Amino acid sequence: MKESMAIHWFRQDLRLADNPALTKAAEYGNVLPIYILDDENAQEYAMGGASRWWLNQSLSALNASLGGKLSIYKGNPLEVIADIMDRFDVKALYWNRCYEPWRIDRDAKIKDYFKIRDMEVQSCNGSLLWEPWDIKKNDHTPYKVFTPFYNKGCLQAEPPRKPLLAPQNVAYLRDELKSMRIDQLNLLGRRDWYKKMSPHWPMGEKGAHDRLEQFLFEGLSHYKEGRNFPAKPYVSRLSPYLHFGEVSPNQLWQTVQSVGQDTQSDHFCKELGWREFSYSQLYYHPELPRKNLQAKFDAFPWSQNESALVAWQRGQTGVPMVDAGMRELWQTGYMHNRVRMIVGSFLVKNLRLHWTHGERWFWDTLVDADLANNSASWQWIAGCGADAAPYFRIFNPVTQGQKFDPKGAYVRNFIPELSKLEDKYLFSPWEAPEHVLENSGVILGVTYPNPIVDLKKSRAHALKAFQSVKQGLI
Repeated sequence: MKESMAIHWFRQDLRLADNPALTKAAEYGNVLPIYILDDENAQEYAMGGASRWWLNQSLSALNASLGGKLSIYKGNPLEVIADIMDRFDVKALYWNRCYEPWRIDRDAKIKDYFKIRDMEVQSCNGSLLWEPWDIKKNDHTPYKVFTPFYNKGCLQAEPPRKPLLAPQNVAYLRDELKSMRIDQLNLLGRRDWYKKMSPHWPMGEKGAHDRLEQFLFEGLSHYKEGRNFPAKPYVSRLSPYLHFGEVSPNQLWQTVQSVGQDTQSDHFCKELGWREFSYSQLYYHPELPRKNLQAKFDAFPWSQNESALVAWQRGQTGVPMVDAGMRELWQTGYMHNRVRMIVGSFLVKNLRLHWTHGERWFWDTLVDADLANNSASWQWIAGCGADAAPYFRIFNPVTQGQKFDPKGAYVRNFIPELSKLEDKYLFSPWEAPEHVLENSGVILGVTYPNPIVDLKKSRAHALKAFQSVKQGLI
């Protein structure tokens, strides 16, 4: 293959429309689109099982949209791209930026390597509305609190750019010699959980826009309040598509704003702002996934209880609202955001297990596992992050269920063994009289677990532990 060309390196931008780097590469006429699975540099941040399943499907959809021309590789991108450069007449290399610390370090080395060799190498912003370094306070330091970050930083900055159309009249080329097949990446592993998840998710760029259309039709008009009710269809469920770049934040921002600027669309855009805030935190605090942003929590007396952790992971804690959320996660690769806060609070406060246990489990089981969002959100719920929820804010899973799942539709869906239990006791079956349990076919400790912790006592213990840290007694 002797034609001169540009390489577009797909990463977390698995789409053709509103893809700034692909648009740049398309100016050369001939484009070699590539994807490289890089577990070597990722190490502990290599994608979890649910993300790999999603990636497998998304790459297939992207390859189809490229007419089967996507070249697939596995290994160190520097070595892979250098080999391509040796074999083809490549004039330029383009990619859209990623913001995980390990990717920033890796990409900087790749840029330096090829620029020394007089190769045009350019990265673009295809993943964020605003670059982290563009949203800072007047003293040029990053924001630590979300509200001023969004109101004074984002909304006072240049508006998000208009989305780009998919490039036209491009000749996509393929590396017929060394490209792998997608199935050779072995992304599905040995687990078969994806068989349960598949019906819930249409993949790829088209799937993303179909999901967006559905949200605009049935969810946006009730979004601000309705998003708190896990049995209702008022959340967007766009987060995995956004993470893998099957849709861009600019497309979402523009589309939702064009539907009508009201409190519903404003609130949705504010949630996009929270994603920007999470990326800002990760950019300025590369240790975010592992280290408390508030150092006082380094002395917090976390518990060690493997059996409690396993019960939480499997949705067998005996606390229905928690178990329903964890089972939704295992069955669908997703969890409603309100429920994420409930199960997170239960883990770090009622069980007093370190938030990184939750971060790691979500990393492996969420289809929208995103290093910035996942880490920032766990630090938020644990009370140790930037602009975090106060540690003493402990979600009561019983009252949360009564308030946000009043008819029990969510809990009954994911915990069918409690489906016949009357509403009054659905969220606290341990309080039900024996005859009520018997009539509902529930045998605590047999058909459904007894609670692994007393909610009232564990709350008191958590608050006592926090006070000891706050007062410097530990």
